[in-house]
Amino acid sequence: MAISLKIQIRAFVAADYPRARALWERTEGMGLNESDTEECVFSFLRRNPGCSAIATVPNDELVGAVLCGHDGRRGFLHHLAVAPPYRGQGVGKALVDFCFARLAAANIPRCNVFVYEDNGEGTTFWLHNGWNEVTWKTLQKRIER
Repeated sequence: MAISLKIQIRAFVAADYPRARALWERTEGMGLNESDTEECVFSFLRRNPGCSAIATVPNDELVGAVLCGHDGRRGFLHHLAVAPPYRGQGVGKALVDFCFARLAAANIPRCNVFVYEDNGEGTTFWLHNGWNEVTWKTLQKRIER
């Protein structure tokens, strides 16, 4: 289904954090941790200016959000979320398209997204939109401060 003309996609700015955080907290399958504090997200936005996006409706209600950045070699999407009443209308795809346009402008040739294995709805979205499962394993270690 095509995106409604009532939805506006724009760059995610620091002032959007409280509403995006609230959406992420309400979204099933979303994994939030110490990397998602206001301070950490602001740092991410500064390092990747204009790459992340939000979706709003005419009354300025935030109905979708995604963090997008890159390391100079590959892009990463984090925390794509769309409010349930707006799912299936192209909002998630429009947010990803916004991010991909920014990554393409930075000459980034590929993008990764991390999805929890038990997030069936998220996995279905990504696979439906042309993403491929890969065969590597991700390992992680916390950095002590």
